Amino acid sequence: GASWTDVSRFVTVSFPVAVYRARAWWISIGVATLLVSTVIGVWVATNPDVVNALASPEDLDQLVNGDFADYYTSNPAGSFAFRVWTNNAWVAAQALIFGALLCLPGVWILWQNALNLGLVGGLMAAGGRIDLFFGFITPHGLLELTAVFVAGGAGIRLGWQIVSPGPRPRSVALAEEGRTTLTIALGLVVVLLVSGVVEAFVTPSPLPTWARIA
Repeated sequence: GASWTDVSRFVTVSFPVAVYRARAWWISIGVATLLVSTVIGVWVATNPDVVNALASPEDLDQLVNGDFADYYTSNPAGSFAFRVWTNNAWVAAQALIFGALLCLPGVWILWQNALNLGLVGGLMAAGGRIDLFFGFITPHGLLELTAVFVAGGAGIRLGWQIVSPGPRPRSVALAEEGRTTLTIALGLVVVLLVSGVVEAFVTPSPLPTWARIA
């Protein structure tokens, strides 16, 4: 049976070590995702034809001056935190599980995430409110996006064992890395819970942006 010692060891040793071992994968994925999102965002923001194809002037005004900020206060904070948690856990689970399927489906999930981030950021910039975008995204996004990157990196790392298991038999490589991946998955459930609470209670709070990020 599990004891508090087991829980303490998981939090202080097992989970951090598993994430650290996969660092080359998820850091690379994080850098690539943010780079792709930035390129897409700049492309949208600097091309009026692209903006017009994505949203009418009325829709853009509604997004910039209403919908984007209202999203964080549209529901009671408690239920919103739970909804965000389950949604983010589902996205992370897809990135992790699909990454294990020979890597390519995991890359597709991460591409969709980068695309959506870049499109919304580009539209907010085109509407002159890039400050609002970063002001609302950053407080919870620092933790939330990192969790998605870790999930995607761990999944693709597991899938890579099928392609290149190294000196180990594939079955052994998959078993060993699978246990590490499961450790990461369990830890991310808690990380994303914290992120959901931050998004529901801290992101829409009246605190200044620097305080919400801190």
